[in-house]
Amino acid sequence: MATKSFVHLHTHSEFSLLDGASRIDAMFESAARMGMPALAVTDHGTMFGALDFYRAGVKAGVKPIIGVEAYVAPGSRFDRNPGESEEKYRHLTILARNEQGYRNLLKLVTAAHLEGFYTRPRIDKELLAEHREGLIGLSGCLASEVCRQILAGQERKALEAAARFRDIFGPDAFYIELQDHGLEDQHRVNPVLLRIARDLGIPLVATNDTHYTHKEDARAHDVLLCIQQHGKVLADTNRLRFDTEEFFVKSAEQMRHLFRDVPEACDATLEIAGSVEPIPDLDAAVEHRSPLRFPRFPAPEGRSLEAHLRDLVLDGARRRYGEPTPEVLDRVEHELSIIASMGFAGYFLIVWDLIRFARERGIRVGPGRGSAAGSVVSYCLGITDIDPLRYGLIFERFLNPERKQMPDIDMDFDERRRDEVIRYVAQKYGSDHVAQIVTFQTIKGKQGIRDSARVLGYPASVGDRLCKMYPAAVLGRDAPIDKALKDSTELREAYEKEPEAREIIDSARALEGLRREDSVHAAGVVIGDAPLVNYLPLKLSKDSRDDSKRIVTQFDMHHVEELGLLKMDFLGLR
Repeated sequence: MATKSFVHLHTHSEFSLLDGASRIDAMFESAARMGMPALAVTDHGTMFGALDFYRAGVKAGVKPIIGVEAYVAPGSRFDRNPGESEEKYRHLTILARNEQGYRNLLKLVTAAHLEGFYTRPRIDKELLAEHREGLIGLSGCLASEVCRQILAGQERKALEAAARFRDIFGPDAFYIELQDHGLEDQHRVNPVLLRIARDLGIPLVATNDTHYTHKEDARAHDVLLCIQQHGKVLADTNRLRFDTEEFFVKSAEQMRHLFRDVPEACDATLEIAGSVEPIPDLDAAVEHRSPLRFPRFPAPEGRSLEAHLRDLVLDGARRRYGEPTPEVLDRVEHELSIIASMGFAGYFLIVWDLIRFARERGIRVGPGRGSAAGSVVSYCLGITDIDPLRYGLIFERFLNPERKQMPDIDMDFDERRRDEVIRYVAQKYGSDHVAQIVTFQTIKGKQGIRDSARVLGYPASVGDRLCKMYPAAVLGRDAPIDKALKDSTELREAYEKEPEAREIIDSARALEGLRREDSVHAAGVVIGDAPLVNYLPLKLSKDSRDDSKRIVTQFDMHHVEELGLLKMDFLGLR
């Protein structure tokens, strides 16, 4: 008789930055190969990879389940009491069952960053109860409240904590989570968890806290943890490390053997996965059919956006050309008809208004760049200062009804006053409708070699020597290691003949391309027709202060556009 399948509901992708070593595509390839019907992602406190994960699941034919491993404050998320002995947060696994659950997850994760951040982005039980609809809760790993109380010898408090979460999520949406990575503490808590589940009538669910895809990736993950802990090396016993090599995407057979005494805990993973519904917003984004979610530009009363745009363009044409010739008017009408048919009148009005604001405030503005310079409408509005008719520039390179792409006008502002323009946008459209956009740095070839050499315990000179062998023909640290090995005879010979070079390079190759850290995109700003938290998760930039907070999306610029939101580039130039 064939073994029943299994679904992993507690997994960390590379978007658990410098803690997860699983590449999303590899996770789904593994799940699909093992015949698993679904796979969840529960990165630490963020949803950076949610859209990538959803897309990869659809492509692989494996149902994607969006979740998060949340940090729960012991009291209020607003409490910040440094120096107290009480823990600052505990873990909890949360999954979105449906569209409502996904929207509530966006709100929870956003509030954790904007309101509850203290060491980690934290929610609290009050917030969880407010946004519980459509969510499934699992009691969590050894760092959860339930397990921490058990390990402290407080079984009664552990039972009370489990009962509280059951009451928050509802009796059909909360599970006692069992894990077994061969850790002594897990063997201590699991019998107590079984008793709590029995006494409270809470169902069991089995998970594996995956941080890498295959068992052989354990060493690469250990190197990654050392990179996270600046200055730590593999040989250092006083550092964060995983004590076993069991944190990978195990097969159904392996999981069911581990939990052979409680098969219902494995069956529950299939039941949970079966209850999860598609998320229409993410389906639309993956299929490139999201509705446009542009902010509503306030046109004069009684005038449509298209009519108001036409008035401004014709006024501008008279300023630019004097009395417009038939050639100018024909080109204006041609462009306006395409703009109206594609629904972009509001976009041009928004850009015109930003340029107008900057010039009226004496903020220097660039003359325009890229394909937008081919638009007579942009020229007449003062968005660009280059006459497309004089230079024979083509509008269709910028906007073409055959290519259903949003227009993209890059705006250059004096970098010393760029923030004034962003503040104006927030005041006009609502501060909760506007954010800057996240970007991610990845582990590149040269830096990966230097990091690996250090973590493996070699002197810095060893990593430097290997990096100096990179061929001049490729782009420095951004060149893939495999290409560098192909193009550099010296590096290839070192790899083939020197054991230490092979160890370092193999380690760097295993980590190459993984997300290293997040930062704020140099130019990207997103504006929505509603509070952005309705569509995506938000966070604070790392340089935010109480008196100066920069709100940043957790989705990158490509995902922002795929959701139909207005992404604009405010470039700061001297």
